[in-house]
Amino acid sequence: MLDHHSPYETPLHRDESAIAGMWLFLASEALLFGGLFLVCLVYSQTRAGGWAEGVRHTNLAIGAVNTLILITSSAVYTMAVESGRRGDNRGVVRAGLGAAGLGLAFLVLKGVEWGQEFSENLFPGPHFALHGPEAGAAALFYSFYFLATFLHGMHMVVGIGLILWICRKARQGAFSPAWSTPVDIVGLYWSFVDLIWMLLFPLLYLIGRA
Repeated sequence: MLDHHSPYETPLHRDESAIAGMWLFLASEALLFGGLFLVCLVYSQTRAGGWAEGVRHTNLAIGAVNTLILITSSAVYTMAVESGRRGDNRGVVRAGLGAAGLGLAFLVLKGVEWGQEFSENLFPGPHFALHGPEAGAAALFYSFYFLATFLHGMHMVVGIGLILWICRKARQGAFSPAWSTPVDIVGLYWSFVDLIWMLLFPLLYLIGRA
């Protein structure tokens, strides 16, 4: 029940406003990543040789495993959403911890991959390891690669934090069939973060690899 100071007319109005707010936030994030994707697509075609050279030095195995991890994580979190709608707080905790654990595994593997790339001098700079006529374009690829994966990683950290917050609320018995909107909202964010990786994976690991 809402008190008379609430800006919302009904609980349904409150929940719909919260969901609409998340969609608006995700739209702004889509603009951020959309611009990055567009630039990557343009350079992958106009500087195809150097872009392909950079792609061939990324760790396809880790990238593919991380893709499977995020697909699984998103599927697991849908179980938290369904549990929340049933008022099954224990189910929310179990699925939420599973999704957060998979997200953490993703970040660990990405950290391992970054460690390999730094040790191989693949970070653009005076000691960049790739040479030859396409070295400049390859360095450009790695500039986009590190920027995109860093931004995505920061969104992953936020997402894991939100899921753990949902788990904490669920342990307190906060959700019921009448109210589980926060579980749904975090699910929207987590699905968005997963979708961004689905788009990054071919751009950074597959285009020009053959």
